[in-house]
Amino acid sequence: MWGSCGAELAKLVRRPANWFMLGIAVVLGLTFTYLLPLAGAAGSSSGAPGTDRGLAATLPANLVGNSISGLPVFLGAILLVIGVLAVGTEYGWSTWKTVLTQGPSRLTVYSGKLFALAVASLAVVLTCFATGAVTSALIASSEGEPMNWPTFGSLLTGIGAGWLIAMTWAALGAALAIAMRGVALPIGLGLVWLLVVQNLLFGVAAPLVDWVGTLQLALPGANAGSLAASLGASGATPGVGELVGASQATLVVAGYLVVFAGLGGWLLRRRDVL
Repeated sequence: MWGSCGAELAKLVRRPANWFMLGIAVVLGLTFTYLLPLAGAAGSSSGAPGTDRGLAATLPANLVGNSISGLPVFLGAILLVIGVLAVGTEYGWSTWKTVLTQGPSRLTVYSGKLFALAVASLAVVLTCFATGAVTSALIASSEGEPMNWPTFGSLLTGIGAGWLIAMTWAALGAALAIAMRGVALPIGLGLVWLLVVQNLLFGVAAPLVDWVGTLQLALPGANAGSLAASLGASGATPGVGELVGASQATLVVAGYLVVFAGLGGWLLRRRDVL
């Protein structure tokens, strides 16, 4: 079991695409949570209401919300791609036979992949927190603002919530890769859901159709956005909005993680890998 975990983790570390995805995640996170609010504050006239809000949003006090605000949509898409690549490339390279003939069972190998994805998800979340902390500290120092950092408990809660959301999207990517036995189609469908369908439901259909509004309360995106909002993420961020309580959001997102992970394992065990 631990041999499979180590092997799968080594694959993730040595795959250049994963480091590229991490770099994109950092750039997107810093752009939407720090650079754009600062640009808006700089473009406002002195004393305008938007100026204070734009600058205040980038200060250390908002580190938790800023660090996890992208996970319901655009950073979640990065994690989904990483999940697809971790599993789907085995089909593209026809390496499932090689892996499975070495001795470990399918579920053992799959568990190793989930472990590696859990580590990768945590690494992405911690990187977002670390880069956000450095950036907000530099902004506060340059603007002469106080550095009021979140409490240690708030940081742990934020990291845990971010890890839960990130791992849920990664597990969805892995399940899609197993269901479709490849890379291209799972990535395409996953991104369409995260970046298009989910936002259309959230911003267009739900306000117009009552049953759609009720349906979205049970979907992973809406609950991930609610969980992020409950921890201080800005409602102006795509996919973020406090539609349900934090407890329900946590339970629903965790439930989807279990479902996605279980579905991927069931499909891999029941179906031919070729």
